[in-house]
Amino acid sequence: MIVLITGGARSGKSTFAEKYAAHLGSSGVYIATAQITDEEMEERILHHRDRRLQSGFPWQTIEEPYALTEWLAKLGAQKNIQEQQTVILIDCLILWLSNWLLHDGVEQTFEQVLQQVDRLVKKLKDYPGTVLLVTNEVGDGLVPQNPLGRKFRDLAGLMNQRVAAVADQVFLVTAGIPVELKGQAFRF
Repeated sequence: MIVLITGGARSGKSTFAEKYAAHLGSSGVYIATAQITDEEMEERILHHRDRRLQSGFPWQTIEEPYALTEWLAKLGAQKNIQEQQTVILIDCLILWLSNWLLHDGVEQTFEQVLQQVDRLVKKLKDYPGTVLLVTNEVGDGLVPQNPLGRKFRDLAGLMNQRVAAVADQVFLVTAGIPVELKGQAFRF
């Protein structure tokens, strides 16, 4: 099962995703895509780690800014993942996308980044267990003033559409309230 959880900044997406993972499985693998780039980001990462520790749910944390498809392949090959009903939680796709967009400090082309998105979508469709993915809605605001900002916004929109298309469930979280946008029974 693939579950996409989206919303704005500080909307409660990650908290909902962690609680939903605990509802769906008996343990979790948390793949964190954030990188420590400054003190404020380090504090955010520490806050997320502490919240998971305090939850009482058994999380294994993997900090990986790029290799989501490789980790899904590794985890999908482990029999104990399915036998123990382990849920994979990827937080956050938007950070992963920006990591790829500026990979090694070099701006990648639109096509190079979309190739990474398509690799991830293919791996998600093949994954034998449950994966929750947290992302942000970035296209609801102003049009960015520079080409890199517009490129990022466009890539984020396309990525979210492609993941949502293969997801069994999609939630929008606003003000800490999750609203199911797509359920298992709903199909075009």
